[in-house]
Amino acid sequence: MRVWSVTLLLAIMVLTVWDHCLAAGTDQQFKLKPGARGILCLNCHNNFKEKMARKVIHTPLKKNECNGCHNPHTSSHGKMLAADTKKVCSLCHASMIPAKARSVHKVVADGGCMKCHDPHSSDNKDNLLMAGKTLCFSCHKTLGESLAKVKYRHAPVESNCLTCHQAHASENGLFLLKNDITPLCLGCHKSDKPLFIKKHMNYPVSKSRCTGCHNPHGSDSPGLLHKSVHSPVAKRMCNQCHMDATSPNPLMVKSEGIGLCRGCHNDMVNKTFDKNRVHWPVLSKGGCLACHNPHASEAKGLLREPMAQLCYKCHGDTMKRQQKNTSKHEPVAEGRCNECHDPHSSNSLFLTKKDYRYDLCLDCHDWGRHSAHPIGEKSVDPRNKNLTLGCVSCHRSHGTENKKMFFYPTTTEVCVQCHEKLAR
Repeated sequence: MRVWSVTLLLAIMVLTVWDHCLAAGTDQQFKLKPGARGILCLNCHNNFKEKMARKVIHTPLKKNECNGCHNPHTSSHGKMLAADTKKVCSLCHASMIPAKARSVHKVVADGGCMKCHDPHSSDNKDNLLMAGKTLCFSCHKTLGESLAKVKYRHAPVESNCLTCHQAHASENGLFLLKNDITPLCLGCHKSDKPLFIKKHMNYPVSKSRCTGCHNPHGSDSPGLLHKSVHSPVAKRMCNQCHMDATSPNPLMVKSEGIGLCRGCHNDMVNKTFDKNRVHWPVLSKGGCLACHNPHASEAKGLLREPMAQLCYKCHGDTMKRQQKNTSKHEPVAEGRCNECHDPHSSNSLFLTKKDYRYDLCLDCHDWGRHSAHPIGEKSVDPRNKNLTLGCVSCHRSHGTENKKMFFYPTTTEVCVQCHEKLAR
């Protein structure tokens, strides 16, 4: 015990001497007057006296080492920083992102440390600009606004987002979670409790994904269930799709793919396969589950994600192009893909609900008030005798970089594609 005390005392002495040596080194480096370090800066930067009075002060400032971040003479960076604002913090805090991180906070990856932290001082822990969830919701506004309206809120969300999430990066989970979803939930919600078992109809849900049914932040439904709940789940009839809870494989479904869904949605399945073109996910091994959650969802129709995000996963090239479009088609911009397309099947090209060249557009656009230009089955496209003229002969249905969703920058350039004699 005595040896340990002596060792600790020696360590403290070494650190103290080292600290003084660093301070002396700084004074010698800049040839400062005795006692001028730090105080010299405050002679001009009077507003820092107010910053120094706050509860939490950044260590370099607390030690009067302004040159820890700033060059006192010249710099190639704003505010005479020793490095770019996106990199200056990493000079000391290099380990904020683990080498094998599974998820990284975008603001951290972009070097936006000062969007969350005050580099000098704060009244909040860790030099945060605001305390707790208030800071998180300053960026995640949609989530904050929706939680303010819901009837039931998850207790950790009410206290602090960091109960479940890491602030900078996570080695163990996606979405900055401290662990994978189910193990994280089971840290508080013990699956061996009688009430837990009863609520889940005796099924071993500790082997499933909790967010398949529950919203981890908040909901208007008891038990934090998602907005849209599949009828068998709402009626607590798990064995309508799964084996009985007492069977050897209780979570196994009674049939694979679309065959299981057909048991209840037979009419819809028949209508789907009665058309000429079927959306390929319907024919895949997963069937309906390629796009729909079988238990519950925040999106209408039990979609796994909001429609635009869901379609993006397969149609990324089409969705990315929308970012370049200055002339946007409203349904596309608002993520209402099913306004024009049938997500299951269609008799038309591109799974549109009607002929995409003309009839489909008439659902929203009054052709009679638009133009006297001939279009329709009797109007042959002079550029290709196998095609007829329609709205998409001049306009791109998803939008373009040009006005009125034209394929070309000016009306003249559009017209002369067919009326070549008028070209100048």
